[in-house]
Amino acid sequence: MNAEVIDDDRVYENAAELFKAMAAPMRLRIISALCNGEKNVSELLSSIETTQPNMSQHLNTLYQAGILGRRREGVSIYYYITNEKVVQMCRSVCLQMAIED
Repeated sequence: MNAEVIDDDRVYENAAELFKAMAAPMRLRIISALCNGEKNVSELLSSIETTQPNMSQHLNTLYQAGILGRRREGVSIYYYITNEKVVQMCRSVCLQMAIED
């Protein structure tokens, strides 16, 4: 789809909401960590240096934005990416940033 033919403000509003939800380095790290499959909070904390409350806050933001899904297994909550387009977009932007540095 060519950007010039997009004539629906909802498309831009939805894109802005998505970008807003992803606009924190910690959230991009979380998305990156989940690119290869679901993980529980403990697994995420072992690969991303932050506190448990901070991790939970960012996970909730991504969940509320519809970027992540979650499921409970026993006492653990597993998070996973619900939209493959988010993975592709995140990888593309981060790769471009790494190339330009």
